[in-house]
Amino acid sequence: MFGKIKKVFFTGVFGVLYISFIAQIVYILGWVPGWETKLSFMGMLVFEWLALIAARYLSKRSSNNAQYNSFNGRRR
Repeated sequence: MFGKIKKVFFTGVFGVLYISFIAQIVYILGWVPGWETKLSFMGMLVFEWLALIAARYLSKRSSNNAQYNSFNGRRR
């Protein structure tokens, strides 16, 4: 049961982060003046995107490790 709650929670959190990321792109492209400023903000947004991808990857990896953690980490 805890696995289902954790899965729904993390799916919801990552969904909110994706929506936030899209909103930031729209804001930068629509309301930030000057191309140099837009490019610098987009550059900062790349680091946020990489952090989001890394967090998603580590979340899935830790979930898989927890699933197969018995028997000294070996699958049967």
